[in-house]
Amino acid sequence: MGAVDLGGAKKSSGGGASWKRPRVSVRIDMTPMVDIAFLLLIFFMVTTVFRLPQAMEMALPENDPTKPPATTKVFEKKLVTVIVMHLGELDSLAYMIGTESPKPLAWDSLRTKLLERRAIYGDSLIVLAKIDRKASYSAMINLIDEFNVANTTRFTIDRYTTYDDSLLRLAGFTTAGPEGLPAPVFEESGEELP
Repeated sequence: MGAVDLGGAKKSSGGGASWKRPRVSVRIDMTPMVDIAFLLLIFFMVTTVFRLPQAMEMALPENDPTKPPATTKVFEKKLVTVIVMHLGELDSLAYMIGTESPKPLAWDSLRTKLLERRAIYGDSLIVLAKIDRKASYSAMINLIDEFNVANTTRFTIDRYTTYDDSLLRLAGFTTAGPEGLPAPVFEESGEELP
C-alpha cells in the first residue's frame, strides 16, 4: 500500500513570521501490484490457446490378418471416386460416379461437385479417394480438407493401382504409369471395359 511520511514541522530560523511548509515524502509499496500482475499473467497463460492442434482424426479399420476383409455393397450412384494423379510438377484430379468413365476435375470445383452429390444423397454419399504414390503430401491434405468443408462424413483412402492407371488411359488421360498396361476388366465377368 502507499504510505505518506509528513515528517515534523520545521521551525523558522529567523524571525517569527516565516513558516516553511512541511516536506511530504511519499513511499509506494509495489508488492501488491506485482502480485496482481503475476496472477493475471499466469491466468492468461493458462487459459489462452497458443496454437491449435494440426492433427487430423481418421478412423482406421482393424488390421487383423486372420479375418477376411469386410465387404459392403454400395448403391453405384452414391459412390464418388476421386483420383489424384501426379503429372510432372502438378497433381491433377479426375472423378468417377459409380462405374462411369473418369472425367477431369479442377481443384477449385471439387467442393461444388461434392456438395451437388451430397445434396442428392445426404449422409449416405460415399467418397473413395485414390491417390498416386508420387503425388505430393499437400495434395492429400487439400483433398481431405475439401472433404471436411463439404461435410463428407464417409470417405475412404485407397491405393492408386495399375488398374486405375489403365482406366484413366482408356478415358484419354495422360498418366505417369508405364505404357502398354492391359485394358481394365470387370472382376465379376472378366469382360473388358468399353
